Amino acid sequence: MKKFMLRRFGVANEPGTFKPTLHDCLEAVLQQSDTLVDDVLAGLRATLLPTRGKSLRVEQTPAAKAAIEQLDAHAQALKKSFAAALRAAVYGGEAFRKTEQPLVRFDDFQFLEEEQIDANIEFALTQQEILLAVDDVLPALNALISSLLGWVTVQPHLNPIKPESFVYALRDSLQEHVADDAARAALMTPAAGMLGVSLRQLYKEVSEWLRTQGVEPVGGVGSGGAGFGVPTKPAENSVSRTMLTLDKLRRLLSGELDATPLVAGVKDFMHTVPASFVALEDMKLMEPMIKRLTARASQAPAASDKVVLLEQTKSKKLGRELGEEVVRLMLENLLQDQRLLPPVRKALKTLEPVLIKLSQSDPRFFSERQHPARQFLDKLTGRSLAFPSENASGYAHFQKTLENAVNVLAWGEGDAAGFARVLRKLEEGWSHEEHDQRQRAEEAARGLLRAEQRNLLAQRLAQDFTERLHNKSVPEIVVNFLRGPWAQVVAQSQLQCVDGTVDADGYLGLVDDLIWSVQPRRARRNRARLVQMVPGMLVKMRQGLSQISYPPERMAVFFDELITFHEQAFDSARAASAAEGAAESVAAEADADAQDSVEPGSDDLWMAEDEAVDSGYLHGTEELLQDYAEPEELPDATGQESWTVQSLGTGSWVDLALAGQWVRAQLTWASPHRTLFMFTSSGGMSHSMSRRTMERLRAMGLIRLVSDGRIMEHALDAVALAALRNDLEKTGGGA
Repeated sequence: MKKFMLRRFGVANEPGTFKPTLHDCLEAVLQQSDTLVDDVLAGLRATLLPTRGKSLRVEQTPAAKAAIEQLDAHAQALKKSFAAALRAAVYGGEAFRKTEQPLVRFDDFQFLEEEQIDANIEFALTQQEILLAVDDVLPALNALISSLLGWVTVQPHLNPIKPESFVYALRDSLQEHVADDAARAALMTPAAGMLGVSLRQLYKEVSEWLRTQGVEPVGGVGSGGAGFGVPTKPAENSVSRTMLTLDKLRRLLSGELDATPLVAGVKDFMHTVPASFVALEDMKLMEPMIKRLTARASQAPAASDKVVLLEQTKSKKLGRELGEEVVRLMLENLLQDQRLLPPVRKALKTLEPVLIKLSQSDPRFFSERQHPARQFLDKLTGRSLAFPSENASGYAHFQKTLENAVNVLAWGEGDAAGFARVLRKLEEGWSHEEHDQRQRAEEAARGLLRAEQRNLLAQRLAQDFTERLHNKSVPEIVVNFLRGPWAQVVAQSQLQCVDGTVDADGYLGLVDDLIWSVQPRRARRNRARLVQMVPGMLVKMRQGLSQISYPPERMAVFFDELITFHEQAFDSARAASAAEGAAESVAAEADADAQDSVEPGSDDLWMAEDEAVDSGYLHGTEELLQDYAEPEELPDATGQESWTVQSLGTGSWVDLALAGQWVRAQLTWASPHRTLFMFTSSGGMSHSMSRRTMERLRAMGLIRLVSDGRIMEHALDAVALAALRNDLEKTGGGA
């Protein structure tokens, strides 16, 4: 079998002293893009040749044959396009990671055109072919690439050379060189299959090369789920094997298959009434308008419309059948979700008849995300994630509330109004129970917001202080103090001055005086000024540091060192030289304490004592991280999805390792600049941290995503994916 040019890098040779970096690996792979295109073209050309067995022959349409010949004739241009697209995908970073979302989303389907549906099918076929080809070699490559990235667990979604990058490159290059949609659609699947075979060999050789060069794979997948490159096999169910397809789902959501008879009464018109119906009601015009709509709808159809009426009847029957299937599939997805506790799933199963009845009488259930029934299911499932087990504190009360709500709905009318009433009662109860907790959380969030504002302003001030220190011989401990604690003091002072005064307390003006005072040679020239300045400067510094709750023990260490530098100005030249050497030695020992100061641009933030206590702030020091002993029992990670700190949204649920135990907490607040995050766990306890601390905890596996909180949304998206699978089977069967 032909081997890639990676042999030149030593795949088959003895390992040497060279250890490749991530950049070396990516560039080595990108250099093979021409070879990948050559394999694809060779395979496409082979489909044009006569074969002995009819079963193996691929019949290409005239347009597809012409497209293959054109690609072959312009092979160099195709290689150039593929290489550029692949490089953009590999180095695209977050821009391309944002595309890692379901190919189809349930709530968007009513807006999709047929062309968009065809494009989704085409892309999914390409993705499927390549994933099947590399499925056995991809995990090993992910483990090695994660090692190059510096992770301690496998992060498949962060692999720059994951299959998705090649899928996009193939799609974009074919779109550029094959203008005819039908011809391109005919070529996409076979081209993807050939690319997948070649990519599998490339992945295998890259893995061998990295191992022979001393790269050790990391162990344990840190984030599974449905990220690209981690193929998941959907659970078999009756719905996914029946009539649901993308086009039928689009028609159902867009109202073409409205299962509600038009003559059923006034309530059937409510979802078509304009949003200004409240104004109509205030003007006493609502009742006349409803009467006119009812009269118009109740007019008997003419005899010539019997054929149209028959088609409408068939359409409504299809709508009812599809509606029932969508509800059943949605519930099956929820019932298979192991993050939901068994009693919660049992309660959802009890609601199946009610939801099916609702879907047949109220098509808004499918088309409106804010429908009361969908809101009820969304908030109920989301809230249940607060409890990792049935023994968790507060779960018994939640379960009793859930059972009461389900019983009311099961014995009720099963309409939107019933769901709205039950949901309103539940939210009123939750709001009453959590009133005090919410107030504490809001106060803690305000404190964190002030801390973020102060820290951002302090970073700008620290940059200004750095410029003032340029070309000046100032002890390192003083430099760290100015750029850290004192920048916080000045920022705090400026934020408290609502009239916009820059230096009301004189803290900013003290900076130049401090810099001058710790330069002994300059201070000796004006000892009288130094004597007059120092007492007031020390008093003002103590006042400023107390405003940000700076620890007294650190304050004492710094002042002791500062006095040492000031004393040098009163010594003789020879004694001064010795004192300077001693001071530098002492300063070096004390510098470790000063390192807790915030450097400009760092994600470690200074937090005042009251702010830290109110918000449960977790400091990002090494000593604190060592206290996070990994728990003996890990929670079930089957619901874990690929995630990053920046992508984590409010409402998400995580398991956080604290003092050797896993704590279930919800992200309830993130600062505007996303430098601070606050989670709330059982009993309303707050846990806040900086972005850097969370990133380090995530890398260590000590914070794990349970759910982004959108359980219902994902269950409905899975319905759309089931429809897509049926379309793929249909397309594959007809090929």
